Amino acid sequence: MSSKVLADIAERTLAAYVTTFLGLLIADGANLASVSAVKAAAIAAIPAALSVIKGAIGSRFGDKDSAAWLPGRLRRGTA
Repeated sequence: MSSKVLADIAERTLAAYVTTFLGLLIADGANLASVSAVKAAAIAAIPAALSVIKGAIGSRFGDKDSAAWLPGRLRRGTA
């Protein structure tokens, strides 16, 4: 994998982790769920790990220059 693809996967993984973690903290604050910060951090790692797997699959079968599942020509609207 190229450094561009690895950076793309890292960005997507970080975004998945942060949004999940913040979502759990907000749900806890709104009494929608009872989750400690440590548990929220651990739970947020699951979608982040899945994001790594999705990115690896995307770089193999989708757009070879990114972690996207759609070929680049479809994402750019040139199909």
